[in-house]
Amino acid sequence: MDRKQIIMNFTLPPSRDDLAVMAAAIIENMPEELAEFCEELNVVIEDFPDEALESELELEDSYELLALFRSGKELSPGVESKTTAEDDVLLLFRRPILDVWCENEDDLNSLIRQIIIEEIGKNHDFSDDEVEEMGQRHYQGML
Repeated sequence: MDRKQIIMNFTLPPSRDDLAVMAAAIIENMPEELAEFCEELNVVIEDFPDEALESELELEDSYELLALFRSGKELSPGVESKTTAEDDVLLLFRRPILDVWCENEDDLNSLIRQIIIEEIGKNHDFSDDEVEEMGQRHYQGML
């Protein structure tokens, strides 16, 4: 297995571009069960969910949502995707993710990996136990 390591030291919070690089590396090495769902996956990094999404999901706080998997080209009712194809989209919300990272003091790459595995796994009807097992196995494979 060819292991790529991203080493980032931040004096400023990681940018949307930083998170996009990390997410792309994670997506390249997804657990086997989820790999097929990632072939046409577009990852979009936003700071927060937009107002339409907050309203649709009835969020009380912009920090509630870390990620959202959407099939096809519609991100929210009436809001067209920023991508040209009708591929699946994984939205990662930078500020809520960084908030969890700061509170828990977890490794940022591990946190993002777990968020991605959970969001894709649950969206494709894997059980909570299966998602947890994939996350643990994937974490061990990255060591």
